[in-house]
Amino acid sequence: MLNSEEAALSVPPTVEGLVPILATPFHADGSLDLVSLRRLAEFQLSSGVHGVAVLGMASEAFALTTAERRLITHAVAEVVAGQIPLVVGVAATSTVTAVEQTNEAAAAGADTVMVLPPFMVPPSPAQLPAFYAAVAAVGPEVMVQDAPGATGVAMSPQQIVELAGIAGITSVKVEAPPTAPKVAAVVDRIEEPGFVVLGGQNAQFLLDELAAGAVGSMPACEIPDLLAPVFTDWRAGRYADARARFDLLLPLLVYGLQSGIAWAVHKEVLVRRGLIEHAAVRLPARELDARARSGLTAILDRLELPAGTLPLTGIH
Repeated sequence: MLNSEEAALSVPPTVEGLVPILATPFHADGSLDLVSLRRLAEFQLSSGVHGVAVLGMASEAFALTTAERRLITHAVAEVVAGQIPLVVGVAATSTVTAVEQTNEAAAAGADTVMVLPPFMVPPSPAQLPAFYAAVAAVGPEVMVQDAPGATGVAMSPQQIVELAGIAGITSVKVEAPPTAPKVAAVVDRIEEPGFVVLGGQNAQFLLDELAAGAVGSMPACEIPDLLAPVFTDWRAGRYADARARFDLLLPLLVYGLQSGIAWAVHKEVLVRRGLIEHAAVRLPARELDARARSGLTAILDRLELPAGTLPLTGIH
């Protein structure tokens, strides 16, 4: 029989599988559209995802007020209602503000917080453990978000392994390209029981990351119904089927990674699927111009993307 310490170590982390990051819908005037947000969260549930995230980079979290962050987290927590884990992004510029955001996330129902390192004044490698330990002390599980392209903070595989030794830190999301080799480098070094690695970068290298030892991925939220079967096939050992499904989706995944317009791409797809009302974005994100919209249309026409369907019970 396991003792209490061994039992605690044997509990798997909360986050694995397909965990889409929700877009933040706005009305045409730029105000928050909570009705569309709830509809979008319902669609993730009906699509068979394994978790859902808010306030990540794909959520335009950089353009949200503190009050809006709270409203968004509460709204999605109500829809999810414990059926799947809720991940809440934390992107702060200091330890004290990261702890503040984590406390807000915990109060609103977060199971896990996905935490970027401070990025206004990049921390030294020696400062990172203290930063993440302070955040982990709040309560929810902590996912380290390794995204040097956005933060300018590079973490070596060995440093991620050291962070994994901090109580409460249970996962890392690797978004440092090339992602698959870094996933493998972390997985090969990890000795902490229960610490897992997930991929990012809108799942463009999903199958390579899974083959390298990742347990999941956190892409944008417009095609969870098409990505979920990829995970099902992969987990069942149907690797050729997983590849065939994934290859059809790859052009859209890559199109949604373009700097400046990524958020508009995601939202345009969501509008066309009938999941949100408007594709409005907030500065400094940019709307799609005619050329980008035409390119996206060509991809969607070839993909024959189905309309989003979901039970509308409980949406208000």
